[in-house]
Amino acid sequence: MKIGFIGLGIMGKPMAKNLLKAGYELNICDINEDAVADVAAAGGVPYKTAKETAACSDVILTMLPNSPQVKTVIEGKDGILEGMKQGTVIVDMSSIDPTVSIELEKEVAEAGGELIDAPVSGGEPKAVDGTLSFMCGGKPEVFDRVKPILEKMGASIVLVGPIGSGNMTKLANQIIVGVNIAALSEALVLAAKSGVNPENVYQAIRGGLAGSTVMDAKAPMMLDRNFDPGFRIELHIKDLTNAENASRAVGMELPMTEQVLAMMKKLQEEGMGKCDHSALLRYYEEKENIEVKR
Repeated sequence: MKIGFIGLGIMGKPMAKNLLKAGYELNICDINEDAVADVAAAGGVPYKTAKETAACSDVILTMLPNSPQVKTVIEGKDGILEGMKQGTVIVDMSSIDPTVSIELEKEVAEAGGELIDAPVSGGEPKAVDGTLSFMCGGKPEVFDRVKPILEKMGASIVLVGPIGSGNMTKLANQIIVGVNIAALSEALVLAAKSGVNPENVYQAIRGGLAGSTVMDAKAPMMLDRNFDPGFRIELHIKDLTNAENASRAVGMELPMTEQVLAMMKKLQEEGMGKCDHSALLRYYEEKENIEVKR
């Protein structure tokens, strides 16, 4: 089986390399020539356009920033739909608006293909380790065809429901992650301002009910003041904006999500949009004029 992989960013590049390590033939495409060269050196076959990549692939994986990019790559000029063969399965691993996944699935079906939405969670470390979580939406029989491929990149692959369900699940995931990071930031700044060692606070509570995967991933980064991106603030803003759009469609308010989104937007305005979302700590530090560190 030949796999096309379009989108070799922070997440996509290590995911593609894991497929190569698993022995798959991989056709690759990205606008970043350095990323393409890196994956090509590991065994990927480079193509200039999504159309050319699709023409040589049985399954096509996309890992792109947001809905507009996914739409362009699939339905745009020199896009996947112009080149794909009958029966091709497209697995969109991007985190996008669920309504866009539903729209694209209809277009792909009309062209003789199948679409699964399969956004991921875990950030760059789990992309490198091949232990991502995949949240999938689509037909069960199509999911069964591509699950073995996803298993080479992830530790948890779950079919949530029909098309769009994967991205709705990802939005729920991003709400929980964002609110967790905000709560962790708030708590550590409170500890520091009260004269209590924030590292000791983290060690004391991580094994209790407050402990979480989010805390263990982000507290050490905060204490080390390491805000190099595993998942950028600007991408989390995108996800929470999509969550707000989804909530309006069903007539629901998301007060905590809206507050965290406002914090992230403020940091983006200050030039921190490309920092890791653990930099949400900086919002509280600036307000309280204090710095959390080991």
